[in-house]
Amino acid sequence: MVKQFYEIIRKTRFSFIRMLTSNMCDLPSKKLINLPETCVDDALEGFVKSHQNVALLQNHRVVIRQDLARLKAENKVTLLGGGGAGHEPAFAGYVGVGMLTAAVSGSVFASPPPSSILATLRTIACPAGTLIIVLNYTGDRLNFGIAAERAKAEGIQVELVAVGEDCALTSSDKCAGRRGLCGMILAQKIAGALAETGAGLHEIKDFICKAAADMGTIGLSLSACSVPGCGPTFSLAHDEMELGLGIHGEGGVRRMKLLPAAETVAVMLNHMTDITSSTHFSLKSGDAVALAVNNLGGTSVLELYVVVKEAIAYLESRGVVVEQVYSGALITSLEMAGVSLTLLHLDDSRRRCLNQETAAPGWPRQSWLSSYSSPQPIPAPASTTYTRLSTETAACLSEGGEKAFRRALLHACRALSQCDQQLNDLDCRSGDGDCGSTIRRGAQAVIEAISSDRLPLDTPSQALIDIGHIAEDTMGGASGGLYSLLLSGAAQALVEDVSPKAWVHALKAGMETLSKYGRAEVGDRTMLDSLDAAYKVLVKLLSDSHADPVEVYQQAVEAAESMARQTAHMQAKAGRASYVSKDQVKEPDPGAYAVSIWLRASYEAVKLGV
Repeated sequence: MVKQFYEIIRKTRFSFIRMLTSNMCDLPSKKLINLPETCVDDALEGFVKSHQNVALLQNHRVVIRQDLARLKAENKVTLLGGGGAGHEPAFAGYVGVGMLTAAVSGSVFASPPPSSILATLRTIACPAGTLIIVLNYTGDRLNFGIAAERAKAEGIQVELVAVGEDCALTSSDKCAGRRGLCGMILAQKIAGALAETGAGLHEIKDFICKAAADMGTIGLSLSACSVPGCGPTFSLAHDEMELGLGIHGEGGVRRMKLLPAAETVAVMLNHMTDITSSTHFSLKSGDAVALAVNNLGGTSVLELYVVVKEAIAYLESRGVVVEQVYSGALITSLEMAGVSLTLLHLDDSRRRCLNQETAAPGWPRQSWLSSYSSPQPIPAPASTTYTRLSTETAACLSEGGEKAFRRALLHACRALSQCDQQLNDLDCRSGDGDCGSTIRRGAQAVIEAISSDRLPLDTPSQALIDIGHIAEDTMGGASGGLYSLLLSGAAQALVEDVSPKAWVHALKAGMETLSKYGRAEVGDRTMLDSLDAAYKVLVKLLSDSHADPVEVYQQAVEAAESMARQTAHMQAKAGRASYVSKDQVKEPDPGAYAVSIWLRASYEAVKLGV
């Protein structure tokens, strides 16, 4: 009996520890920063003061090459990278001759807003075109995709590659795909070399896609990371390590007892090359590869070189020819102690590209040792990214309707601002613990816009579009893009009609737009589940002319709240939670729960006016 008890504990230890230690988000870790809110901007300013030939794009978190004019004059393809901060030296560290033209940074672990990405695309645009190379994470795909489509509408030639080479997990999520890890850095290096030789946009894109299909990465952690202002999102015992986690602290394949470096490397590479896995890296005797041993942030250099030695020894024992070795902090996860191993099959073209010189300071074997005065920021394009509808034809609310709309928005945003920690705690179970903080930033920005009369609340279609832009600019990450898509889709249904029935159609239109670009569907354990539950009740307004809109709205809110609770028992098929075992996620989805919060608050506001 005792033996069976301990066997149960052993099997469930991982999920218990994740659950019990997730509240550590309440205890901020030590950081050498000024303020969590300014640490990214402070770091970028320090970066440009430490390295030659780069500058900041004015009013944006963008590092850009100072020789941009020469690049355009030579009509070479420009390259754009970027993503959330916290992965330094990625992404700014790879800006320079032979690699990226510019890199856009978001907040820590949050994708940058489309407005900054679009400003960068406008700045580096040239006739040869621009190639965007990012990690395959939903937030990056959404926000860089939004900016790319807007740039194309302006006549800018843009293509996008999302590199996903993770060999640790096989996700059930059809929209997330394989996670992007250190292999993206090799892809950017190859693209930079090709661009310098004058290769065309589509030629470079095709070459990179083929290279990405010929690489693989697996990570291993000895300790967690922590977002500035928060504590670790999970905890490992002193004698434990975790195999296959993501660079934001997402759950991996399994936890195991700490092993010697040689055995640890063997476990990593055996899993990575296991032919029974659909995401395995194909490897056989005689293959020539490049090896990248990446420091996830908190690993000592001594340990890293031990891992380099053992990785080479393991590969050579299998008859593999290790031709190129790169080691160091290539793409990190703040202070996480751990490493990742990346392998890339080599041919003559890839060898030439990897060996070609680059001035990018983050690339191994390159360093800058100089001090000089900081250059002035490069002026950003002046044109706005905000979409304006024709106010002459757009349907408007009555005076009473406008007051109700204002009241509902304020109640919803205040409720979300007050529930930020609750949402963060839910997000710690399956994500990076910042859902509440992200939504609070957007909610407070909307409150500020309403207070300063910057939203045309008499015209809901335009107001929703403007709020969508606010979400993009202030929330960042996947949440900002998702709410922007929801609101933009809904706005189209309110251009000609603002009756209660039109709002029901608007909700449906917003959900369809959200599903189209976010790739999630009802039942995937996302915000769509709560929205759909509310919509199914609200359709009564479309079929029953005698239905009381306020009473139906109350029933819709209750349905959304019930569905939000039910997501605790659903299998995640979209977003970061899809990488985590169902046994480890026992709480409601934070996105679905947030929807139930603002629906309830807006209903209470509507009741006040009845």
